[in-house]
Amino acid sequence: MTSLWFESALLPYGWASHVRVTASNGRIDHVTTDVDPNDTDERLNVGIPGVPNLHSHAFQRGIAGLTERRGLEGDSFWTWRELMYQFVERINPDEMEAIASLAYAEMLECGFTQVGEFHYLHHDRGGIPFADPGELAGRLAAAAANTGIGLTLLPTLYAHGGFGGAEPGTRQRRFINNRDQFAAIVEASRKVVKALPGGVVGVAPHSLRAVTPEELAWLVELSRGSVIHIHIAEQTKEVDDCIAWSGRRPVEWLLEHTAVDERWCLVHATHVNDAEMLAIAASGAVVGLCPITEANLGDGIFPAGAFLSHAGRIGIGSDSNVLIDAAEELRLLEYSQRLAHRGRNVLASGPGKSTGRTLYDRSVAGGARVLESPPGLVAGASFDVVSLKTQEPELIQRRQDDLLDSWIFSGGRKLVDCVWRAGEKVVIDGRHRHRDAIVVRYRQALKNLLI
Repeated sequence: MTSLWFESALLPYGWASHVRVTASNGRIDHVTTDVDPNDTDERLNVGIPGVPNLHSHAFQRGIAGLTERRGLEGDSFWTWRELMYQFVERINPDEMEAIASLAYAEMLECGFTQVGEFHYLHHDRGGIPFADPGELAGRLAAAAANTGIGLTLLPTLYAHGGFGGAEPGTRQRRFINNRDQFAAIVEASRKVVKALPGGVVGVAPHSLRAVTPEELAWLVELSRGSVIHIHIAEQTKEVDDCIAWSGRRPVEWLLEHTAVDERWCLVHATHVNDAEMLAIAASGAVVGLCPITEANLGDGIFPAGAFLSHAGRIGIGSDSNVLIDAAEELRLLEYSQRLAHRGRNVLASGPGKSTGRTLYDRSVAGGARVLESPPGLVAGASFDVVSLKTQEPELIQRRQDDLLDSWIFSGGRKLVDCVWRAGEKVVIDGRHRHRDAIVVRYRQALKNLLI
């Protein structure tokens, strides 16, 4: 039994005072307001539900900061990808688990409590399949178990190197699978994730350039009604190549040929026109925005203000993990809109409304939907809660929505105090409980990889 008492906590209907939350077996039993603390309660100032991270490539944490040198010609996503591929060629299973463990620990330290792991690195070096098709999926599950983060594993089908079933490149061989191979990976993933509290397995076509229409339809059947994530319209070249192949833009083609609904997460969707934007909103799909990575790669800016004004659903993800900070993702999402529109509080839900609260509520709801992780401090939900350091200068005399605004726009990850995930206290005073051991293992992995 875990029992926490908060001076103030954010509940599904809004802020409440003097809140006791009790939990057992990782799930919330009772939420009571306007009560005095018991002797057995752990007393805290402010509690908020954890934030879902709907899009991560954990292994890319190992190259954070190592792709910031200008090339001979204009740099872009495509030149960055070549550098990433060089790193991928070297990783072994132990190193992948070590890198993922640090990434997941850092996610918890900044307030993420569930991660959607978009997992497309499936084979051994040289593209040789492992004897166990779930070898690397198992390593991700082990990293999640070690850190305590909730895992929505998204085994990803990467079958081709370009639109129309183009042959993959040599450096993509660790990703490539046929249908039988991929079905075995999905089944193995379901087995390894089953033991994790709140573990979920969905599926992901990597992108329209990586699967044929027939493979996409087959993959939807393979999902068994679970969530489906896909990279789409991230770069202008992708849009141009899709038009050359099909006569349609990527989102336009997907919506015409597939029954996209609330199970779908369209990751990035950066380059959409007005008609596509409205069609996504009408479908109920969630757009997965990764503002730090999108800025780092020079992708562009999603029209978030217009999309939200049409009741569009969004969530946030850390993607390349070049910088892991839930508050910074939300801050950059708003700041990109301010720069594009030359205004302030662009994404606030209305006059007098808090921008931070709007960003937080929308990202928690959207992320939870496509990670299959029901959010909130409510009976029956996973006990995933974040406490904030109200003694820090950024939060002095802040209350209710001002706390969220100041966390997102002023303080960031340094304001996260403690984090409970499935009832376990995994972060204490801003540090993961196993950080030292995780860093030792990560350091050795990077020494091996970056010699």
